[in-house]
Amino acid sequence: MAFSIRLTEQEKKLAESYAKLHSVSLGEAFKNALFEKIEDEYDISVFEEAHREYVVSGKESRPIDKLWEEFDI
Repeated sequence: MAFSIRLTEQEKKLAESYAKLHSVSLGEAFKNALFEKIEDEYDISVFEEAHREYVVSGKESRPIDKLWEEFDI
């Protein structure tokens, strides 16, 4: 699948510089950025759902030092 996007000269120079810095083609740089953004948004949605479930469950967190105190022998 191929696609095209319109960039200003400044955007094009920045994108080309980024691709060169990472030793990838311009297309590969855009592809990587797209999938990284998708992954980030997915991670956020999974976190938000887990947090909602945690809050609804009524559980409470506590400082790690309190946990370690329980294991002091």
